[in-house]
Amino acid sequence: MKSDETRWLTESEQDLWRTIREFLWLFPSAMDRQLVRDSQMQSGEYSVLAVLSEASDPSLRPADVAQVLRWDRSRLSHLLRRMEGKGLISRCSDETDGRGHQIALTDLGRETIENAAPSHVTFVRETLFDSLNATERRALETALPKILESIEQHGFKDTSC
Repeated sequence: MKSDETRWLTESEQDLWRTIREFLWLFPSAMDRQLVRDSQMQSGEYSVLAVLSEASDPSLRPADVAQVLRWDRSRLSHLLRRMEGKGLISRCSDETDGRGHQIALTDLGRETIENAAPSHVTFVRETLFDSLNATERRALETALPKILESIEQHGFKDTSC
């Protein structure tokens, strides 16, 4: 798009964008600080443990975990190696596909997510949901899926997972 065709933001749109940008920077950092402080783990580790603990199957393919989290496989692969080294997950051969493997929670991984969940849910409730009234929550419930759909429609979704 040429600069003379640019649809510049209005002043109120610029203010909203700055607020969104600040939220996008601050909330993940605050979430990581909470998880490190209370559970000695990063949000990525928590996310993987949560997906595995909520799965109906005892083990999942890494590609399935990447798809649920909307992460690229290389990001997940590096994280899984570290988590395996910490004893949080185990890898085993995929019986349905001999070339691949599956990942599962270890006893330590299950204990870790079960211990971390209460304080993490408290963080999410107190910083996100308690700060909004019902109308504001409904607005986010409506707006955020539309924004995610727009990202996908404009080709900005990571397709490597």
